Amino acid sequence: MNFFYVMNGKKMKQAFVIVVALLFAVAIVYSEKDNITVFSQSEPAAIYSVQTDKKVIALTFDISWGDVRTEPILKVLEEKGVKKASFFLSSPWAKTHPQIVDKIVKGGYEIGSHGHKHVNYSSLTDEEIRTQIRTAHQILSDVTGKTPKLIRLPNGDFDKRVLRIANELNYTVIQWDTDSMDWMNKGVDTIINRVVTKAHPGDIVLMHASDSCKQTHEALPIIIDQLRAKGYEFVTVSELLKQSRVDNKPPVEDHAMKQL
Repeated sequence: MNFFYVMNGKKMKQAFVIVVALLFAVAIVYSEKDNITVFSQSEPAAIYSVQTDKKVIALTFDISWGDVRTEPILKVLEEKGVKKASFFLSSPWAKTHPQIVDKIVKGGYEIGSHGHKHVNYSSLTDEEIRTQIRTAHQILSDVTGKTPKLIRLPNGDFDKRVLRIANELNYTVIQWDTDSMDWMNKGVDTIINRVVTKAHPGDIVLMHASDSCKQTHEALPIIIDQLRAKGYEFVTVSELLKQSRVDNKPPVEDHAMKQL
């Protein structure tokens, strides 16, 4: 009888340990549920890159202020024969710089939204998020004559509410997998090295055409040449999305919260 109770006690102890472990796991899942659902396959998700064997890559440029840096970048793209790239425009900037916007449009480049106010949308209420996206949509549609369907949120900031609301407003949230970090102005060679070494098939590359980024137009020609030498073809983000699979996982390195 004593042997029976010893064995039974061991089993009870094992069962207790298992129950505690399960409860701990559930607690972790619950505490991280917002992070999990943001990237759940069943809900809207931000797109960082496309999984493909084709050597296609999307160069993207965010613009939120200034009138000096954009045109040199457009000139580089023209001189290098890059006819496909995506520009994410802040609507206040687009409204005050219609002539530059017109050059982007006439160049045949894709227009995406960079929102209205340059604030973190995850800090806003649901209705404020809708207002920001709708306001930008109306302004960009009026200025460009096109209807944007892609949005890169200010500072790359979002949560599951922002994703849901953007989706309800027929927008796809676009992030990036390769960050040029050009806004840090650490040198032309540094920008080139970051992009060329990290670039991969189906990649979305983040660059900027705001005035705070003083070296992008100098690095861009070499980036284009070196990527072409590796066999890459430049496409718009929308063309990239026509590939069969997208990567909506967050990148290892987050973009710093900087107003560009």
